Amino acid sequence: VPFLGWVQIFAYCGSIEYSSGLGEDAWGQSKAPGDMGWKPPFFTGGTQEQRNRRLAVELANGRLAMMAIIGMFFQDGLTGSAWGDWANYTDSPLRAFESELGVQAPVGFWDPVGFTKDGSAENFKRRRSVELKHGRIAMLATMGYITPEVAGKFGGLCAADLEFKEIPNGLAALNVVPFLGWVQIFAYCGSIEYSSGLGEDAWGQSKAPGDMGWKPPFFTGGTQEQRNRRLAVELANGRLAMMAIIGMFFQDGLTGSAWGDWANYTDSPLR
Repeated sequence: VPFLGWVQIFAYCGSIEYSSGLGEDAWGQSKAPGDMGWKPPFFTGGTQEQRNRRLAVELANGRLAMMAIIGMFFQDGLTGSAWGDWANYTDSPLRAFESELGVQAPVGFWDPVGFTKDGSAENFKRRRSVELKHGRIAMLATMGYITPEVAGKFGGLCAADLEFKEIPNGLAALNVVPFLGWVQIFAYCGSIEYSSGLGEDAWGQSKAPGDMGWKPPFFTGGTQEQRNRRLAVELANGRLAMMAIIGMFFQDGLTGSAWGDWANYTDSPLR
């Protein structure tokens, strides 16, 4: 497009902006948001409920279109077409890792932040080890939220005058478990970290990512293909659990329960 063509485009955009009030719908008091002064036929009549529905549809479509056009720009810039073949992006640093475990449908190798753009195998191994560890902890935490609600709690004393069954589930337990109980919890976590090599699977060369030295029965045998499939399943479940436990924390903190009624969140600014 020649220079004068761009001049015409920007002049037209300026005229539209000027004729619509230069943002008066955003800053002024006389117009509703989005009111550009244009009343398209067939879309301005009807009841207030119908107009509200049209506006909600417009908002939803606009949000989808904003995501779509950014994706088209991104794909066009890297492949030469808005729906180009990613195989054309031969300079992608992700090709070094696109055959690794965890590259799963439907997104394939997904790294929107660009952690792997340096192509470093050492950094990738460290992040994969961290991902596995966080996923395992999240799976245990998720089950720790669910199991007491379904199966109940063990008997016995946690401390003097404090039975295990009296400890509430979820975040409320943080204020109930005594100090020495937290000392035991952190000491146990430290012993597990020490016995597993203090992150040797992430930094060293002698262990694969996630290798804590424990070989659970029924899960370590089989062919390499079977082991890879189990590791891929663990990664997928760990990712799901990380999302799940964050959702439980969020809902617990706002409603008082990991699956609490959002009606209990009376301080919501969305009300």
